[in-house]
Amino acid sequence: MTGRFVRVLAAVALVGAPVGTAAPAAAVTPPPVDNRMLPPQGPAAPRHPTAQSETCDAAPVVQTRPRDDRPDLRAAWVRTRGAGQIVAVIDTGVARHRLLPHLVPGGDYVADGDGTEDCDGHGTIVAGIIGAASDPSDGFSGIAPDATILGIRQSSMKFRVTDGYGGSGVGDVESLAAAVRAAADQGATVINISSVACLGVADTLDDRALGAALAYAVDVRNAVVVAAAGNVGGRGTCPSQNPPPDPAAPAQPDWDGVEVVASPSWYDDYVLTVGSVDADGAPSAFSLAGPWVDVAAPGEAVTSLAATGEGLVDTMPGPGQPAPISGTSYAAPVVAGIAALIRAAAPALTARQVMHRIESTARRPASGWNPLVGHGVVDVLAAVRGIGAPAPAGAQRSPAPSPARVADGRPGRFALTGAAACAVLAVSALLLPRRRSRRHTEAVPDDRGPGGAEFGAAR
Repeated sequence: MTGRFVRVLAAVALVGAPVGTAAPAAAVTPPPVDNRMLPPQGPAAPRHPTAQSETCDAAPVVQTRPRDDRPDLRAAWVRTRGAGQIVAVIDTGVARHRLLPHLVPGGDYVADGDGTEDCDGHGTIVAGIIGAASDPSDGFSGIAPDATILGIRQSSMKFRVTDGYGGSGVGDVESLAAAVRAAADQGATVINISSVACLGVADTLDDRALGAALAYAVDVRNAVVVAAAGNVGGRGTCPSQNPPPDPAAPAQPDWDGVEVVASPSWYDDYVLTVGSVDADGAPSAFSLAGPWVDVAAPGEAVTSLAATGEGLVDTMPGPGQPAPISGTSYAAPVVAGIAALIRAAAPALTARQVMHRIESTARRPASGWNPLVGHGVVDVLAAVRGIGAPAPAGAQRSPAPSPARVADGRPGRFALTGAAACAVLAVSALLLPRRRSRRHTEAVPDDRGPGGAEFGAAR
């Protein structure tokens, strides 16, 4: 699906009207963080009148069945199950479900709900991967079953703006930025963003409000932000794939050769970006490559929670027959769940230290890094091994001071979605000097020992 919109989202693949003019070829990086662009604190609400325009999706519910045992995850649960952590799911909302006993409302930027309605089904699938409670009847569980899920509805393809802008869908960069700040202010220790803004580098986008919100979440509120890399081909497409690594420097991120930009992923100083792999650990054909990709996780043939009823789903509605649930949208919450486990086991670690630990304990590719899987496929047992006792349930972090405001600017308006396969927003690259990642400055030692097991997909 493609469309041209100034403000409202398109569901799976969106190619929106470009803003700005083409720029000469150069290294592409996000604009410097402008703290004056930080959205103001306040309750969640749509910025414009909206109305539901389509019936809610209802994917076929699968019969519950025994799942493959995951000894690595079960071994990690001896140390931590994510208690005391709040994982914000900024998405299409998170429906109440028998396997989400720790779901709390976080706000609604689409309609007048509280974040616990999900007409698209996407956000509930994401939340189930992160924090579904263990179900003895079939073995289903999320990665961090004792974590609290903070449901925030930021986008939906089943609603439309009614004040004359036209188009289908609700949600944009401004509402995503506001949702990131709201999640951080509500105490989220981990924030999952399975929405991707994606377009070629010949266009420009002012997404400084999102950059400011990400910096606030990480450096002021000490939250780990995890984002999907984006999808190429099929439904939910980025326009094309980025080039393979330079044979002369195979392990070096190539910002000069980028042809397709993904936001928020390109804010690499603040975001842990996740690509997708199949059950054997091979990069998924649809996973967008880029110099900002940090790690990878299973994102194919996923089973998770149904947004309607109390069962499980393994397909999503679409044109023709329902499609298997696959996409980097579903790889990201695997990593968000692991981040919650780490934070519960080692609450003294900063957000950047948690991000570094996930990277440094991943199963590295032969090159040491590559633009499809980053530092490698995440390893849940290695990530939690040897990092202290779990935090008590309900542990709280000290409030952080408000950020300084140091610059000026005006946020751009673009479409954004978190629906189906990995939703894509039309954005482009501002061609600016590349900033050096600061994540390594708070690195913690990699104490990974022998016997770490690669984390397997939730099927």
